[in-house]
Order: sequence, then C-alpha cells, then structure tokens
Amino acid sequence: MSGDFVNLMADLKEEELLALTKKRLEAKEDPQKILDDNTKAMAIVGKRFAGGEYFLPELVFSGELLKQVMALVTPHLKQSSAKAKKIGKVVIGTVAGDIHDIGLNIVEFMLDVNGYDVTSLGVDVPVEKFVQAMKDTKSPVLGLSGFLTPAFDAMKETVEALEKAGLRKDIKIMIGGGQMDDEVRKYAKADAFGKDAMAAVSLANKWFGVK
Repeated sequence: MSGDFVNLMADLKEEELLALTKKRLEAKEDPQKILDDNTKAMAIVGKRFAGGEYFLPELVFSGELLKQVMALVTPHLKQSSAKAKKIGKVVIGTVAGDIHDIGLNIVEFMLDVNGYDVTSLGVDVPVEKFVQAMKDTKSPVLGLSGFLTPAFDAMKETVEALEKAGLRKDIKIMIGGGQMDDEVRKYAKADAFGKDAMAAVSLANKWFGVK
C-alpha cells in the first residue's frame, strides 16, 4: 500500500489517494508510516517542480492534497501524542515576500506530533512579527522557511533584527525550503539548515537535548 500511496500522491490522484488513506487507517496501520509516505511523495513533487514537469498549480494542488490527508491522519496521531507532555516551544514562519506554505505546514505538523508546542506565524511574515513572537513566546528555537531566492535577504534581515533586539544569543535558528542550503545559512547567520521536515525535528531534538 505504501508504494501505491506515494505514487498516487505524487501523481496528484485525489480520489484514489483519499480512499487509500482511509483504507490504511481502517487497517490500523501506524499513522506515522502514512506521514513518512507523505514526505516521500512531496519530495517527488518537489523534484518534478524543480525539473519543469510540474508548475505552480500542481504545487499548490499537492499542498491541498497534503492538508486533506493530514486531516484524516491527525486524529489517529493525537491519541498517542496528546498524552505526552510538550518538550518545548518552537516558532516557525515563512519569511517576508514569500507565500509558500506547503513545507511550512509539513514542518509544523511533524514538530507537533513529535511533542513540540509550535507557534506558526504563517507566510510573508514581516521581521517585526518574528521579533515580537520570540519575545511573547520566549521560545528558544525559531524556524525560518523560504522557497525563492529573495528569501535569502529576508532571512538575513530577520536574524539581524533579533540581534538588534538583544534576543539572538538566546535563540537557535534553523532555515529550510526550496533553494536553501548551508551557504544560505552562513549568509543569513542562522545556526542550522534542515533539508526536510524530519531534519527540523532532529535539530529541535538536538537543541532541546532529547535523546
């Protein structure tokens, strides 16, 4: 079922995908496996987009499919994760000038089910909003998401604003998204770059000392 699911999602076959998701849940399959397949399928969608096989409408539609699958899977996950005490707070958002939320939604979801108290500021988040959120939540971890190259500067400006506000020394900052890599991390003066949602969870676990 796993391989079929990945292919159906990557090929954007809505009805068959949702039917198979329900079937897997009814068969009492581990919801985490369905999420892992989600991540694999979204990686294929990302490659097809980068290779010019898919365009923005397909990318947006894949995000809608992801939301539908998550809506089905979430209640089954919450039963096991709700009992656990939250590990700590993480603030995430897509930087100013960028409106991509697919990766952001996956990261929020994966952090949440792995025990984090996540505040998502959404997309096109101005620098001041990030600064205010870090003051309000007192979160020690910030995740900055961006898909396009203009996000490089927005990330850098966000980190600089946190420095000016005297908050930077107490915060660990991770970046991720389409064009992001370790060179962008250096440019933005962030602490780490995560290539996908599971990398975001691994980084948070490392910074919070979760074994």
